[in-house]
Amino acid sequence: MQVTQVRNFVFLFVSWQAIAAPGRREIYLMLRTMALAATLVTMSSVSAKDLGAFTDWNGQTFEVDGELVCSMWSQPQLDEGKYTRRGDIFVWITHRPAQKTENRISFEMGYPIKPGIQLKVSIDGKTFELFTDDSTAWNLDKAADRTMVKAMRAGREMEVKGVSKRGTKTRDVYSLSGFTAAHRAIGKACKVKS
Repeated sequence: MQVTQVRNFVFLFVSWQAIAAPGRREIYLMLRTMALAATLVTMSSVSAKDLGAFTDWNGQTFEVDGELVCSMWSQPQLDEGKYTRRGDIFVWITHRPAQKTENRISFEMGYPIKPGIQLKVSIDGKTFELFTDDSTAWNLDKAADRTMVKAMRAGREMEVKGVSKRGTKTRDVYSLSGFTAAHRAIGKACKVKS
């Protein structure tokens, strides 16, 4: 995937988060499918302001329904598992000041996650378990997001372990090099304290 396509994919994924709150699952799945189709057809039509590359992380801003969104993202340095095919793999941290949402962490695993299985994330020895639905994972509350971002800012490496719907175990390793600089950049852009 080219950098522009990745950024556009990030924009659409983060847009899906706006409607992915509990109680809106059916709308979320329908719009997610529509957005994925739109991504494939119109990758170049999404406009986002690039905040730059920060070693292994990237930052950008864009608007959803006239509201500013600031997002940073990365892909794993290493992805392991006995699979024949896997989609794109990303982690995002997002600020939505108009919705008073800060440090929202989301993972796209590139496969449907086994129902009832939590995603296990380890950051330099600290372990977190995230709620999963379809191919995505996230924390259930703001406090968990804040704690995890604090660990990411101080950490060097993040390991993510998941299990696909078919039972395939995966292990992804993300570098946290550049995380703090990217986090500062999205904080400044959205006027959110880092």
